[in-house]
Amino acid sequence: MTKAAPETLRRRAYVVLEGGRAGGLPGGLVEAGLIVLIIANVVAFTLQSIPEMRAGYGQALDRFEVVSVTIFALEYLLRLWVSAEETTVASQGEIAGRLHAATRPMMVIDFIAIAPAIVQFFVPFFDLRVLRLIRVFRLLKIARYSPALTTLGKVIVDERHALYGTILLLLCAMTFAAAAMHAAEGSIQPDLFGTIPLAMWWAITTLTTVGYGDAVPITLAGRMIAGVTMIAGLGLFALPVGIIATGFVSTIHRRDFNVTFGMLARVPLFKDFDAQTIGEILDLLRSQNVGPGEVISAEGERAAAMYFIVSGSVQAQLPGQTIRFESGDFFGELALLRETMRVATITSLTPTRLLELSADDFETLMRRHPNLRRRVQKRAGEKMRAIAEAVAISDEEIAAAKKACTEID
Repeated sequence: MTKAAPETLRRRAYVVLEGGRAGGLPGGLVEAGLIVLIIANVVAFTLQSIPEMRAGYGQALDRFEVVSVTIFALEYLLRLWVSAEETTVASQGEIAGRLHAATRPMMVIDFIAIAPAIVQFFVPFFDLRVLRLIRVFRLLKIARYSPALTTLGKVIVDERHALYGTILLLLCAMTFAAAAMHAAEGSIQPDLFGTIPLAMWWAITTLTTVGYGDAVPITLAGRMIAGVTMIAGLGLFALPVGIIATGFVSTIHRRDFNVTFGMLARVPLFKDFDAQTIGEILDLLRSQNVGPGEVISAEGERAAAMYFIVSGSVQAQLPGQTIRFESGDFFGELALLRETMRVATITSLTPTRLLELSADDFETLMRRHPNLRRRVQKRAGEKMRAIAEAVAISDEEIAAAKKACTEID
């Protein structure tokens, strides 16, 4: 855990922009507003393709585009500005760190969202159809707020080598099929199969089983080649689908296991709770398996959950020392209580089983069960006092911690 920084304007803006709902009401409103604006932009882009809508509401849609670009540009510049609050960015310097932050996938997508307006401003004669097409990429910005899309992207990156292999196989099959059809039908249908590049169009539509019907073999040899190509296409295009689906399921199942009463009984925080309360808590908890050395939560990231350790051990890195958590302990509640970003990186030391409680469910559970809230606040207060003794923290941080960890009757 690093020494707490003063609550500067940039820090508050960072919590609001990057923290989402963990950034309190302002963060939640900004996140919801941006999601609505992204969806509205896609709807406006779609409506502009209708001549009647363009004729009747063209000026209104153009004004909405100007407002949207202004907001997206402001968001992009603010994200670059507040990125210096991250340790990895700040360590590289104000300029180099921000340039590095600008190359992140989500920041690139944010830039693409405003790029058409920039190009149109400096190059007014550029083809507007191309610029309008690029605007639809704004829909990708919503991936910032979708854990499912983030998981899918991670699966694609993790399985990229297998996916490269399937693409190579597809290209090889397309080339072989085009060459074979050129040899069989090139002299009979020169307009369709006279060259191998011409035959490649037929090959790719046949491999994908689309079959537009604009190029059809008429000889026995050509039809036999087409049949083999169709069968090969079924198998080749099933490969990437299977790879991504398997990877997606594996990523989820690798973390999940069945949560039982017995597991909760091993967590001292839930001791003496009746069966009905335990059952209610079970419905809110999400199970997770973590391998040795895996980062559970990183410094500077949005505080979206707290964790209970069923088995295993983890550690939090502090300046000059580490704090270790064992089976029965919990962590991550301080950031939720104080509605701040993570200030320490938590890493597993052994194969660890965790129970994850999201920020929203945490608030729900604390409101419904005051006894549980008091237990969490008491343990959090003890933990904060121990950390304060080990690490020099600011007076403002100590005051905030005391306020958050005060028992509520």
